[in-house]
Amino acid sequence: MAHQTPLGSSASHVSCLDLWREKNDQLVRQAKVAQDSSLPLRRQQLAQDALEGLRGLLCSLQGLPATVSVLPLELTVICNFITLRANLAQGFTEDLAQDIQQGLERVLETQGQLEARLEHELWGLWDAALRVSSLLPELLPALHHLAGLQAALWLTTNRFGDLTLLLQTLTVSQSSASEDMLLLLKSWRPPTEESDAPLTLQNAQGLRDVLLTAFAYRQGLQELITGSLPKALSSLHEAASGLCPRSLLVQVYTALGTCLRKMGSPQRALLYLVAALKEGSTWGPPLLEASRLYQQLGNIAAEIESLELLVEALSITRIPEAHQLLIEVELLLPRPDPASPLHCGTQSQAKYLLASRCLQTGRAADAAEHYLDLLALLVDGSEPKFSPPPCPPGPCVPELFLEAAAALIQAGRAQDALTVCEELLSRTSFLLPKRPRLWEDARRRTKESPHCSPWVSATHLLQGQAWVQLGAQKEAISEYSRCLELLFRATPKDKEQGPASICEQGCTSDMALQQLQTAALISRGLEWVALGQDTKALQDFLLSVQMCPGNQDASYHLLQTLRRLDRRDEATALWRRLEAQTELPQENTAWSLPLYLETCLGWICPPDRETLREEFQTSGDL
Repeated sequence: MAHQTPLGSSASHVSCLDLWREKNDQLVRQAKVAQDSSLPLRRQQLAQDALEGLRGLLCSLQGLPATVSVLPLELTVICNFITLRANLAQGFTEDLAQDIQQGLERVLETQGQLEARLEHELWGLWDAALRVSSLLPELLPALHHLAGLQAALWLTTNRFGDLTLLLQTLTVSQSSASEDMLLLLKSWRPPTEESDAPLTLQNAQGLRDVLLTAFAYRQGLQELITGSLPKALSSLHEAASGLCPRSLLVQVYTALGTCLRKMGSPQRALLYLVAALKEGSTWGPPLLEASRLYQQLGNIAAEIESLELLVEALSITRIPEAHQLLIEVELLLPRPDPASPLHCGTQSQAKYLLASRCLQTGRAADAAEHYLDLLALLVDGSEPKFSPPPCPPGPCVPELFLEAAAALIQAGRAQDALTVCEELLSRTSFLLPKRPRLWEDARRRTKESPHCSPWVSATHLLQGQAWVQLGAQKEAISEYSRCLELLFRATPKDKEQGPASICEQGCTSDMALQQLQTAALISRGLEWVALGQDTKALQDFLLSVQMCPGNQDASYHLLQTLRRLDRRDEATALWRRLEAQTELPQENTAWSLPLYLETCLGWICPPDRETLREEFQTSGDL
């Protein structure tokens, strides 16, 4: 009769351990087969089956009392389960933190510290478990592997204090006193696994390399945003030299290009941007940064070409590459931040950037077409496809209409500009008051938007400019008057109405409203001049100077009008004030104005102010 081994005997225990280990190895091989599969559904099913198998194996192991001989395998199974689960979920979940905690508690259980473990928080458990491992070196490889997963979890949740303490403990013999996490990660040397150790999806050394690259990139990007450029350059170089997949290398090279551009090394920056474009198919960030670089260099043609390529690149729908069933660098990075210099936005946002730069650089015909493409997404009922750029620097939708109208006028397409203005009025004019109200009535009314009136006023200003281009002076004067009427009875700013959005703050700032009023007064005054009514023009020019004393355009128009009316004493006094202003340093505040208003102000600028100055200087009248 065959001899039967009791279940609790040492031989039985070894036999079970071998079976558990074989099961772990078989599930790891299955996951790697899934990873290599080119069929998405089969890949997903094999990976999910492997995950469920690891879950079942872990339940079997943890259903028995913890023992030192089985614990290395148990910790390895936990690591494989967490790695696969985090990859399939594309992130670390709270229950994975509980799996790590349970593994640490099992380590303490082997040393009879069952009661003490309940008093520890997670960092305390790590401290105690790592002290135990100094007495049980066979646990070290698996425990370091688990520590790498804990580090990944804490990195993704920004628990940098706990992460620093953990790394200091893991590198106690190298640089435990350091708080430089990059140095700590580089100093961490996970123990080498034995050749006969259970199979792992990803070993501790590979995990450490991923952590090093992810942290170097995160730190470099943050240093770039805060302006610590030399530090950012060093961190980003570290990321580029690490375990960096091609998709991330595009981002790293682009960030290096941004950093070098800001440090005044445009040629070196350009080399990194070219390398980024060669490295992968994610062309958006390097193309956007290239446009900024060319803008800084004053190469308008190259800047516009980069933006055109950016719009085209963002229109291509790319099939994402299948992730490896490992903890990858991208898994440890935060979600894309719109404030990041690497954020290139949507196709419509890139299209807006292209349109606005064309308008700013004198390419009015191109700007008009690009703006019309954007407006088509709104007018034809395709609003969900349109994503207005974030403020700042992008405009609100009403300002998009205003910029489009300004571009059309600049391109000589006045009739199209009137059509755009009518569309905007149909969308906003219902918010305007039905009748004039007293100042106090306006202050008490809080339901009406205080930001609508400036937009509608600006629309009438642009309509006036369009009528001027069409040679209809009376219609132009009527539109300018309507613009001024709305501005002068606009609801004043009232703090009780609550904070305005950033975009609303921009269009209703004191400077913007002041310049809008000045533009309307000067524009109407110029039409009075064209009609030969210098007295009416004088009133508008005088009022524009009072509204905006520092506006030299208004002063020069007033000076010319005073001279035509033969009011020499007033002209002389105004000339002297202008000369005194010319000697003072001028503040450049145009940057705070909406683009459509900057464009309008360009139309009313005297054609050659220097010639006028010379003429007045040599005139015997003054």
